[in-house]
Order: sequence, then C-alpha cells, then structure tokens
Amino acid sequence: MARRFAGTLLAAIAALGVTTAPAQASVDFTGTVKLNNCSGSVVRLPGSAPADKALVLTNGHCVELMKPGQVLVGQPVDRTFKLLGGSGAEIATLHSTKLVYATMTGTDAALYQLDKTYQQIQQQHGGRALELSASRPVAKSEIRIVSGYWTKIYSCQLDGFVHQVKEASWTWHDSLRYTPSCDTIGGTSGSPIIDDASGKVVGVNNTGNESGGRCTMNNPCEVDADGKITVRRGTNYGQQTFGFVSCFGPRTTLDLTLPGCRIAKPQP
Repeated sequence: MARRFAGTLLAAIAALGVTTAPAQASVDFTGTVKLNNCSGSVVRLPGSAPADKALVLTNGHCVELMKPGQVLVGQPVDRTFKLLGGSGAEIATLHSTKLVYATMTGTDAALYQLDKTYQQIQQQHGGRALELSASRPVAKSEIRIVSGYWTKIYSCQLDGFVHQVKEASWTWHDSLRYTPSCDTIGGTSGSPIIDDASGKVVGVNNTGNESGGRCTMNNPCEVDADGKITVRRGTNYGQQTFGFVSCFGPRTTLDLTLPGCRIAKPQP
C-alpha cells in the first residue's frame, strides 16, 4: 500500500466565484495537493456552494494505518497541504481544521475540511476544485491519475471492476483496476482518478501489487464473488468515490444517516 473534480451560463457560474475544471478539458494539476507522505486533491460535491468550506480527498492510509472496521469522523486536525496550479507549481499552502471522514474499511479514503471556502481559494490563489462525480465510472474509459506528490500524471484506461481487493487485513469492495500504463508508485497514494472526458473525479488511487505476493502488504490480490483469488503482479488499483456524494447534506456537511449513504459507519 505504498501508493499511496456557454456564454451566459459560464458568466453566471463565474459570478458565483467558484468554478471547476471544464468538461473535456485536458487534465492537468489543477486542484491537486501535495501532502507530506501522499497525494490528494481539493474536491467539491455537485451541489457545493462557493461559501462552503473546501474539502481535500486522499486515502485513509494517508491519515494512519487504521484497523479493519475503524472509522474516524469529525476529528479536529491541523494538517498542511501544498496546492498546485495547472502547471504543477505550488501556488498556496492550505490548512485543514477537521478530518471529516476516514476509513480503510470497504474503501480507502479520507476527506479533510479546510479553513477556507471554495470561493476564498479561487479568489486568493486562483485554485479550482475538482468535482466528485455522482455516477459510477464506466469500464474501458480513459482516466488520468494525477499525483501532487510527484507532479506526475499517469494516463491509462479503467480496465475493470474488482469484487474485492484484499491487502493484509484490509478488504475493499468494487475496486477499480487500471491498465498497465498507470504504473503508480509510492507517494501516489491519494491521487484523484479523473475521468478524462468529463474532468470529474471518479476514484482515489490507493495500492498495487509490487512483487507478486498473495494478499499481503503491498501485494493486494483480487477476490471474485465466488471467493476465487487472483494475483496480478504489477497491477494497480483505486477506490470509487461516487458513494460519498450521497453522504453529504448542505454546506458540505457529512450526514451518514442520509438515504443512499452506504460508506462504513463508526461502530457503536
């Protein structure tokens, strides 16, 4: 696990003070961030407002190696993120106030809340958020994995979906498998997986089988619905993110009781 969003309408959107990467634009480093140990991205929900506090998406294991079943919600956290512009140059240092959500159960994802709104980030630094897609990605679509840590963009296709990816004691469901050219490495953990056609985030990069091991640390395996295990040396994986959209209410407020919210919940 070392791997670790015409015309009058455009004017109206600009007047709101928040824009996202336009559909079918070439994917660059806009909205991505560099953590001290991982990659990440400033993301917005489809219904996010300019005055909402901005969110950063990365992996759960970029927070800490959590135990199976462990879910962290609403913890005060001051963490630093280096915001990148389209060229990959650092344009700002951002700070979180809260770890909104993090888990390595079912998925490997974390969301931090920043001390600035989407509008402030755009007006003060020229940074734009990437939008989380509310739809499940499509197999064989072109994707880009954008690493803020390495300022590198990987280009490949979404090879398919995996019933379960198992790595050591963790299990992730309905994971994304890439074609070989997305040969992600340590430090790419938490990179947004961007659909090249829409420019929206469809997943978060998290792991890959490095040496052919079977379901061990840094050597995840695939498990199908019948329990058959397949090992694919050199293959890399990510976790879908559309499921988070149903878990947020107004003002980017996490509400795990909302209908359709199926991400892992904290245990009583």
